[in-house]
Amino acid sequence: MKLSTRSKEYIIPEYSLTGDLLSFLTCNLQYRYQNKGNLPPSMPIQLWFGEFIHGVMEEAYLKWNNLSDEEKKDFKWDWERDIKPIEDIITKRLKVKGLNPPINYTENYGPKENMYSARVDRSIKIWGPHLFPLIEDAEVLIKGIRDMPKDNEGHSRSEYYSINGVIDVLSSVKLDEIYSIENDFNGDNEKSKNTFKQTTLDSFFVIDSCDIDNVRDKSSKKSGNKILEYLANNEEFKTILENLEDDEYEIIIDYKGMRRPSAPNKNDIDKNNIHLLNEDSNDENSLEDYKTWIQHEWQILTYAWLRSMQEDAKPVICGIIFYLNELVPSTEDLLLIREDLENNKTDIPRQSIPKDWEILKNWDENGPKAIHDDLSKKFKMDRSIRIINIKEDLIDDSLLEFDEVVNQIESSMIRELNGSKIKEAWNANAEQRTCNACDFSTFCNKKDLEENTNENSNEEDNKPVFSVP
Repeated sequence: MKLSTRSKEYIIPEYSLTGDLLSFLTCNLQYRYQNKGNLPPSMPIQLWFGEFIHGVMEEAYLKWNNLSDEEKKDFKWDWERDIKPIEDIITKRLKVKGLNPPINYTENYGPKENMYSARVDRSIKIWGPHLFPLIEDAEVLIKGIRDMPKDNEGHSRSEYYSINGVIDVLSSVKLDEIYSIENDFNGDNEKSKNTFKQTTLDSFFVIDSCDIDNVRDKSSKKSGNKILEYLANNEEFKTILENLEDDEYEIIIDYKGMRRPSAPNKNDIDKNNIHLLNEDSNDENSLEDYKTWIQHEWQILTYAWLRSMQEDAKPVICGIIFYLNELVPSTEDLLLIREDLENNKTDIPRQSIPKDWEILKNWDENGPKAIHDDLSKKFKMDRSIRIINIKEDLIDDSLLEFDEVVNQIESSMIRELNGSKIKEAWNANAEQRTCNACDFSTFCNKKDLEENTNENSNEEDNKPVFSVP
């Protein structure tokens, strides 16, 4: 009797949206060494803080969700009592994965001295009371399968590839009632009304009918859910919501341990919702300066598609990114924020924040005084939240863009398997800031790296000591 042989193992390559695709776009060669070569960076500050802030926000939500109803509404969290134990849990969890905290995290104690603890503290205290009541599912793993793109010679390792990500999902909302939002009272007690469809989340929305008198009283500190206020003021979101045929919808959430990236100004936002960043493009109005902003939009749109693949999912009409470094910006962050405002490379122009712009414009970055306490809370919140509305045609474009990224990764792997040297198969194409912090820069083939690195190190010596009010 003839025995059949075991068939070859069939592997479907799996890619993470942030861990693989966005990492590859940051630098192809660095991605090869770190992700494929398992060579961890010696000081993975960005990687560590990204996972740290995700873990802390998840644990903080779980802690809040186990509180009594009265404690949930109160939300008087103390860093020492409530937040530090969460930081300790996540720090130990990341150490097991080989991600150790930076030295200035371990040597400085508490949010007054430690920038990372300060960002965690502000993120939970500022956004937690508005975000946590709206979350239906935290840290949801979403997956999908797509056709594997072929290289120029028609080759591929597999017919398909898997793509995955992790999101928070805000509670679905029924649309069978209409609530009136009453705000913006002027000196004559006139009021403006915005009609907004809302039921499931109404108890957290801007104003309940019984609170109208409190709103008319300007001395009242009563306020509603800030996230829903931002959504209510987003005209595109309201249009999508009004035209939605389904009775329920979802909003997906992601956190970024970084500042708000450079962005097209407000006049260009509508026509530049999605961009194709082809290296061969000769377009004089290239949006290369905004590629991080654009890639984050691709990410949210792809998350929406992945979520739609799940059986229990409802239509995703919006995604929200929280850029949590904006709540406690570093000196480097503030310099870049000021540069974006000066060059009109932001969707929050300086004309809309005259007082904060005056502070930033006159700030001496080499002086001893930090300006975190001088910038308004509204300025920080506005810059830390980004609403990305979901449209089907934009989802299709974003999927095609990430298909191309997978194609580039697979093509580089095939070239290396066919005998090409690593630095020939994978391009070194990172921004200078990435190169300055990269462990592989000493043998990278990118030009002029050492000179720029030395200049950057001199700037580091002149930075003022971090101070949080």
